Amino acid sequence: MIWYEDLYVGESIVHKTKKIKWKILHNAGQLNVYVITLATNKENLLDIIPSQELLQKGYPQKELYVVGLAKGYDEAIEVAASIVDEVYRMTGAFRVEDYLNEKRRKKREG
Repeated sequence: MIWYEDLYVGESIVHKTKKIKWKILHNAGQLNVYVITLATNKENLLDIIPSQELLQKGYPQKELYVVGLAKGYDEAIEVAASIVDEVYRMTGAFRVEDYLNEKRRKKREG
């Protein structure tokens, strides 16, 4: 599992981000927490996954690129929508993965 450096986080859990991230990485169950990842299917923009699904033994966690966290499905939808909205406003397109990679590259360069 790879975590985006500037994680998009829902307002209700912004102060708990480190703790939630730690729990996810250590397979501690969390009710009503959702991870937002780059889509595993190239036809989609993002995936919204209940954190409980990540506890399943065979879940393909290694391929996940987590870009957001939220508490509750409604907040997960809001966070995902804000990511897509930002991408569209900044680029005029819906290439979420390209935008986030470019944003990360620019931050590293200074």
